[in-house]
Amino acid sequence: MSSYISPISMGAISGLCDVLEKNNTVKPMDFERYEVKRGLRNSDGTGVMAGLTRICSVEGYYILDGEVVPKEGKLSYRGYDIKDIVESCIADNRYGFEEVAWLLLFGSLPTEEQLESLRELLGECRVLPNDFVEDIIMKHPSKDIMNKMARCVMDLYSFDEDPDNTSVANVLRQSLQLIAQFPTIMNTAYQVKRRAFYNKSMYLHPIIKDISTAEYILRQTRANKEYTQEEAHLLDICLMLHADHGGGNNSTFSTRVLTSSGTDTYSAIAAGLGSLKGPKHGGANIKVKNQMDYILEHCAHPENDGEMRDILAKILRGEAGDGSGLVYGMGHAVYTNSDPRAVILRNNAKALAVDHGFEKEFGVLESIERLTPEVFAEVKGVQKTMCANVDLYSGLVYQVLRIPQDLYTPLFATARIAGWSAHRLEEITSGGRIMRPAYKSVSKPRKFVALGDR
Repeated sequence: MSSYISPISMGAISGLCDVLEKNNTVKPMDFERYEVKRGLRNSDGTGVMAGLTRICSVEGYYILDGEVVPKEGKLSYRGYDIKDIVESCIADNRYGFEEVAWLLLFGSLPTEEQLESLRELLGECRVLPNDFVEDIIMKHPSKDIMNKMARCVMDLYSFDEDPDNTSVANVLRQSLQLIAQFPTIMNTAYQVKRRAFYNKSMYLHPIIKDISTAEYILRQTRANKEYTQEEAHLLDICLMLHADHGGGNNSTFSTRVLTSSGTDTYSAIAAGLGSLKGPKHGGANIKVKNQMDYILEHCAHPENDGEMRDILAKILRGEAGDGSGLVYGMGHAVYTNSDPRAVILRNNAKALAVDHGFEKEFGVLESIERLTPEVFAEVKGVQKTMCANVDLYSGLVYQVLRIPQDLYTPLFATARIAGWSAHRLEEITSGGRIMRPAYKSVSKPRKFVALGDR
């Protein structure tokens, strides 16, 4: 495979980096001086109120007399507790992602007739435009599936007869098509990567229209197209849990920011993909898996609390793991006592994990969840309410389901596209102003110097 070699060498620009950093780094004291809320966070870590939404509620604490008081986490879609939604689907042995997508987009629980019509529509829309796979995906393999998905979304603009029309009807049409097409784009991009970068066989199965999104994903990503209903239902739970997380999460906020400018659907959704790719956002579950592998390699008896405490302390001190000083999968910007998504995943994944031979790995994650708050307090000298977040268990769930690591974050995107679409439509229908926060300049006035005198 041919590749583009940049005419700019790293050696040529390395000498410029010191100058760049010197003239671009804002001093921490200036942020304090001007009371800037970095990262749109208040001093207590809570998010700055930047908008209103009817789509999703994320609750992890309450304010009493100006103090943050921890509480059990709650995630609600359109006022319905995600726990109740998942439990209903489990009790009825039905797939729920399509139901959640309808709820997020339209604001109400679908009737059986509405749900069936949505499933049929999504099935019909899974097919990509003629020659799209050959011309857009296969001719230009990508090392990263998220980047390839973003490019595919932008390229779909060229196949749309009315791409810039931002009416509610047209954006809804585009949104439904993208929700349906994301699994196809994701798997096709991965298969091309397998061939181009791993020198492995590429398998592209015929598109099946009359199965759920979760079943479709498993069928397309497996060479033999086989999966169990238990596996598909567990993946369906993951899709439901990842479908949305309020308007303030980074990728959804990015989508809303671009939407506020009046841009097209493809540009707005590509922005969400670019945000979600970041290891501080959607890429965190890969960090958790790498951390778990490190612990299993360097801890002889992970079932022993003493040994686990020792290695967690080393990780927090930056002496082990990737040196970041972070225990991945622990802590959240909103949730304090518990992340409901992590609780649901842990409770529903354990049996299948044990059946598939991952009992030891699951035990390591449970130990991380149980011991990290105590070890953190000892190492950092700070008492902090801390819970496991959804990333602690989602990576292992994907491993149990034999989903390639390349697809961990793209799979997250395949669920979150439902939420991005709902928030884009809400931004449009609410008639919001273009988002334009203020940045204060801390540069001092300087007198211009002629070229010859510099």
